Amino acid sequence: MNIFRPSAAAWSLSAVAAAALLVGCSGSITVGNSEPKLSSDALASTVSKKLAESTGQPEPDVTCPEDLVGKLDTTTRCTLTAGDGSTVGVTVTVTSVVDDRINFDIKADDTATPAPN
Repeated sequence: MNIFRPSAAAWSLSAVAAAALLVGCSGSITVGNSEPKLSSDALASTVSKKLAESTGQPEPDVTCPEDLVGKLDTTTRCTLTAGDGSTVGVTVTVTSVVDDRINFDIKADDTATPAPN
């Protein structure tokens, strides 16, 4: 009997596709300074955890090029990179700021960019 086992590349692409299908995920984090701001590394870590929770997949590799300022409707773009090198853009939008807590939505793009050859 043959048993189908997806390759690592197929599994990675499945994770990217699952992340891309998210219609909305949200998160929040408390920061302890006068101007609420979340560092790019902390944002990437939070986005990765939230995407993993939403998809049931392992935490993906997410990078965010800039800090997230705690100001209503502020957005930043992060990138999810799959094991095969394909990428999916992720938009993070601040939905509210209460004291030093930044609440935000996470939305992955509908399509992935294939890995470079």
